[in-house]
Amino acid sequence: QLQLVESGGGLVQPGGSLRLSCAASKFTLDYYAIGWFRQAPGNEREGVSCINSWDVSTDFADSVKGRFTISRDTAENTVYLQMNNLKPEDTAVYYCAATPRVCRRWRDEYEYWGQGTQVTVSE
Repeated sequence: QLQLVESGGGLVQPGGSLRLSCAASKFTLDYYAIGWFRQAPGNEREGVSCINSWDVSTDFADSVKGRFTISRDTAENTVYLQMNNLKPEDTAVYYCAATPRVCRRWRDEYEYWGQGTQVTVSE
């Protein structure tokens, strides 16, 4: 079974940057679309960005356009989410998820999930 592990979260000041990683073991991510989702306390889990199996990316959240970049490193079997100019409203637990080949908009369309990594943007 595909297992995903997120890392790279932490505490950062507004305007700062973080790079989240989504790594897989045992199975290659090459044939999967990988989505990043986030969930803030009291909110629904929302889609942030996704990269499909031929490395075309899609931003789901208008609020991250121009600030977040998703990318894939095939050699490392890892997908990254580079987050720049972070804002307090970006504070959430960030999850990566996998679905075959094509990016899907909604969380129920993803079969495999990581455990999440906390991102806190605060002074």
